[in-house]
Amino acid sequence: MKYFWQKEKLTARCVAGSLLLTLTIAAPQVLAHDAAAQRIRQLENKLQEIQNELIRMKTESVQTTRKVDQIQETSSQTTKKVEQIQQTTQKVEQQQKTAMDAGLTEVSEKRTMLFFRGGFARSDEHRNGATLESRVVPLGAQEQADRNAWYVGAGFDFQLTRDTWGLLPKTEVDAELMFEYKQFGHGVQGNALANEPSILAGAPLNPRGVTVNQFTLTAAPKIKFLHFGRFRPWIIPGGLAIHVISPPSESVTYLEPGVMFAGGAEYRLWKDFFVGADARYQLTAGSLDGSKIGGLTVGGYLGIGF
Repeated sequence: MKYFWQKEKLTARCVAGSLLLTLTIAAPQVLAHDAAAQRIRQLENKLQEIQNELIRMKTESVQTTRKVDQIQETSSQTTKKVEQIQQTTQKVEQQQKTAMDAGLTEVSEKRTMLFFRGGFARSDEHRNGATLESRVVPLGAQEQADRNAWYVGAGFDFQLTRDTWGLLPKTEVDAELMFEYKQFGHGVQGNALANEPSILAGAPLNPRGVTVNQFTLTAAPKIKFLHFGRFRPWIIPGGLAIHVISPPSESVTYLEPGVMFAGGAEYRLWKDFFVGADARYQLTAGSLDGSKIGGLTVGGYLGIGF
């Protein structure tokens, strides 16, 4: 009986020792497994962070690529515009060179010209009037002024377009404002109203001298050809004219509207200085209470661009 008891105690001790040994061996393995799991989790976190960083960098790279593409596109458009400007400049230079080779030079860029005119004038008919040859008061010397006259005047050309608004190249259109003074006679012996004292008062013939003149104001479109040339012919297809006569008509009327037609040419002498010649015809409807005031002028002018 004692023998069996001792054997059981020995068996129990062996079992206890085995369990203790097993626990002693297994404990480090369990601890090592936990540490490895923790390390794996840390590595997974690091990998996730790296992946997020890569995604961010990829997104930024795409945005940067788009910006670079936009910059390249803008640069390409700028290059095309520069090339177009260069082509236009070369074309203008070639045109200028061609004009110079043809004996032409570029006209200055001045858009306004002041000109001074003078020359010969001739009326369509002799003038009569309140103090000249008169059918109302057929007394006195009753002289008439000559149909020929001299004139002086001035005016402005205001450039509207150099190529007829794109319709006709090298054809300039100006707005002309012009005035002129014509004198048909000085010291013309008139009728009874131009006598000192008047014959109507019973006085003897003692005529006074009468100055016969005319003032004209016109506004008209002027078409100039060969804009880039030194020599430029021009025409006025029609313009408004207002005439003032002195002495007045027998009905004491002194204003008469009309139409002006003109043609001429000008030559650029130097820089903005021009010399030219023109012919103008003033057309009026009928007569101004018996006075015909239409007529022709032919002369020259000097112009200055500014």
